[in-house]
Amino acid sequence: MTFFMLKFLHIIGATVLLGTGAGIAFFMLLAHRTGNAMTVAAVARIVVIADFVFTTTAVIAQPITGIALAWSTGHSLWERWIVWSIVLYLFTGAFWLPVVWMQMEMHKIATEAATSGEPLPPRYHRLFWTWFYFGFPAFAAVLGIIWLMITQPA
Repeated sequence: MTFFMLKFLHIIGATVLLGTGAGIAFFMLLAHRTGNAMTVAAVARIVVIADFVFTTTAVIAQPITGIALAWSTGHSLWERWIVWSIVLYLFTGAFWLPVVWMQMEMHKIATEAATSGEPLPPRYHRLFWTWFYFGFPAFAAVLGIIWLMITQPA
């Protein structure tokens, strides 16, 4: 694979991670603010699908294209900026994996509430706010990775 293609795929992957994460957060927040179990259930269903289709694909592609790029350009994987990128990537994953589970749980809870005509229960709200706050460190870490990719500080 050519350098250009590797770089293109790596940049697209980073864009998908950042964009899908921001989009998912935005739509889930707006659905939550309605307080309507049916709306939350419908949006959470789409959010879970989007995370599996887009985010998971990018999560798999990023280390593959990143390592291939480093090798093709003669960078050591032990260069400080690459090590920090990997650390931040793992840090992001430590927040993303529980978030995926929380999204599936919120979908399940909201679907049950919508089906029974009940309001969203306290467990849903606890999960939502945990999910919400997990997004900030993960989002900041992705921004940090992108900054490191662009600047490649010594």
